[in-house]
Amino acid sequence: MSNNIPEIEELIKQFSRLPGLGPKSAKRIILKLINNKDSMVKPLAQSLSKIYKNVVRCINCGNLKIVDRVCICEQVSKFDKICVVENLADMWVIESANIYKGYFHILGGTLNSNENYEKKNLLIDSLIKRIKKNSLKEVIIATSATVEGQTTAHYIEDSIKNDKLKITKLAQGLPVGGEIEQLDDGTLFSAFKNRVPVTND
Repeated sequence: MSNNIPEIEELIKQFSRLPGLGPKSAKRIILKLINNKDSMVKPLAQSLSKIYKNVVRCINCGNLKIVDRVCICEQVSKFDKICVVENLADMWVIESANIYKGYFHILGGTLNSNENYEKKNLLIDSLIKRIKKNSLKEVIIATSATVEGQTTAHYIEDSIKNDKLKITKLAQGLPVGGEIEQLDDGTLFSAFKNRVPVTND
């Protein structure tokens, strides 16, 4: 399809790196774009450019925010609990299910998910600061039921030990090895409703 045009080959390579897309899907998308350059490529390029320049990750909560603007985590709220998730996709699926009202904290990954991923890259220190600053009563650890997710959960539990703080984790409904963003609303609702206290054995 590309007739060995380097620009197209590079675009196929980049699109193939996206979740859920392989070379065949990438080629179909790129062909659609090329055939609609004015109506699709130009506005897409403009949108991507704006995101690259203006959207950054908040160093306090891990959410996305506009450069030079106050993040939602800094706005006045009266929540007494915080939900800790691995990534933005997890937060979005929990938000869309309308099963939780409170702060979110996006870690940005898990421990051991990448050999070169250091603990400092996860926003655990900022989580501890937010807990103290907002006088929270409950921390809900909503990491996936994977080895990496549970390893991260245990590390967080050890890092925020506090007799006055209730630490809970998702319970029934979360299958072993399951990832949060893959759960349906019913399963996620059950996992939140039946969350259980974390015990330090």
